[in-house]
Amino acid sequence: MLRRSGNAVSFELVCEGLQFPEGPIGLADGSIIIVEIARGTLTRIAPGGKATVAVDIGTGPNGAAIGPDGAVYVCNNGGFVWHREPGITRVIGTPQDYSGGRIERVDLRTGKFERLYDRCGEHRLNGPNDLVFDRHGGFYFTDHGKHYARHIDRGAVYYARHDGSMIAEVIFPISMPNGIGLSPDEQVLYVNETETGRCWGYRVLEPGKVERLPYPSPNGGTLLYGAGGFTRFDGLKCEADGRVCIATLQNGGITTVSPIDGFAEHVPLPDRHTTNLCFTGPDMKTMYVTLSSSGKLIRMNWPRAGARLNFVDKALF
Repeated sequence: MLRRSGNAVSFELVCEGLQFPEGPIGLADGSIIIVEIARGTLTRIAPGGKATVAVDIGTGPNGAAIGPDGAVYVCNNGGFVWHREPGITRVIGTPQDYSGGRIERVDLRTGKFERLYDRCGEHRLNGPNDLVFDRHGGFYFTDHGKHYARHIDRGAVYYARHDGSMIAEVIFPISMPNGIGLSPDEQVLYVNETETGRCWGYRVLEPGKVERLPYPSPNGGTLLYGAGGFTRFDGLKCEADGRVCIATLQNGGITTVSPIDGFAEHVPLPDRHTTNLCFTGPDMKTMYVTLSSSGKLIRMNWPRAGARLNFVDKALF
């Protein structure tokens, strides 16, 4: 059951003029790290809203998270072709000079970055999109794949160690996986599919391994929620009580789903490309949201606390 919020949502504009912002991370000093996918940068937004490029990575930095060593780990999708018009930026394809996707480690103090992974065995990474660290120091990440004129890559979910020593395939195939997150107790891995508007849950058996259900599940997961109408899903974060907050495309806003009964509520926001979110603040009730096509970062008070991500307090900057 979906309930739509009938009241106008109150939010504060933090920063605008960004080039398709995504992957927000709240830092201890009150600043926010985002990626600007269309600019190819990690950008730091000061508490007062001033944006400063922290690191110019190039091509397509997408999801970002703090690792156990305090560095920022980035899913680099390898770049997009963009359509731009006044007030709107959106993805329309894969560039001719695209050479693959990768996972990168970024030191915010020095500006240096290194490539950790660009393949898993014989399979190259096509379009890494988002990632989440577990308490053991490994991370799950989605590979959304790339779109071409006549075909689309099949997606996958991987697990890797932060030191570059191991990467393994966890879920394959899965249709255009995007946002990814762990339940607060880390017993369930959640994965969004963009085009289907579905969020799937997988029981975690051990770090890097999940339970895969047989047919008729199309990808081995249990359906948490499927949106109706023309709705697409992007990033996600969990609340402290286990609810899943999903950044929602086309029907722009935040869709919150209870894993207990599947009850969902949609909070609309003024951008069809509401792409990601993060919780921060002393009580974890401050939500930052990236409105990507209009190039904005907004802040709003959320009625419940978000789950605190592993290692975010270790960020070195």
